[in-house]
Amino acid sequence: MDTDTVAGWLSREDLDSARERLPIVYVEAVPVRVDDQGAVTEVGLLLRVRPDGTISQSLVSGRVWYGELVRSALMRNLEKDLGPLAFPRLPASVAPFTIAEYFPDPAVTGLVDPRQHAVSLVFVVPVTGECQPTQNALDLRWFSASEALSDAVAADMSGGQHRLVRMALAHCGVAV
Repeated sequence: MDTDTVAGWLSREDLDSARERLPIVYVEAVPVRVDDQGAVTEVGLLLRVRPDGTISQSLVSGRVWYGELVRSALMRNLEKDLGPLAFPRLPASVAPFTIAEYFPDPAVTGLVDPRQHAVSLVFVVPVTGECQPTQNALDLRWFSASEALSDAVAADMSGGQHRLVRMALAHCGVAV
């Protein structure tokens, strides 16, 4: 998809210019499967090619477009990354469990985006349907909560996102 022609997107030149001057707003989602009582049973992580060419596990993520509601941005990015049959369940009142700040310098927050300063609203989102990664996601893998918290999974994530997985699971009452 040529993102330069979709309403709400900036041209490559305008985006690069904005990234040099402004924090960019993102939404991120930690997809989870839950049991009948709402307890997290699995965490879904995408396998992606990062901007630097490496491959790593990551969260659902994407920019909030100009004029777009946060709820709409979250749903659009969930569908973009997990496919149209993922059936995410958003609550009536959408509120992030945390706000993450990414910087090019890892010393600032430990969350790194070499391209920009980004402010991300981070959500835990239960999904009930069949997930088929789309766009630039290569695959989706479901991990048990303990696997998602493991050093092996943390080592396979970049940009400090393993910290967000840990925070998400703690927010959901999983012992970390």
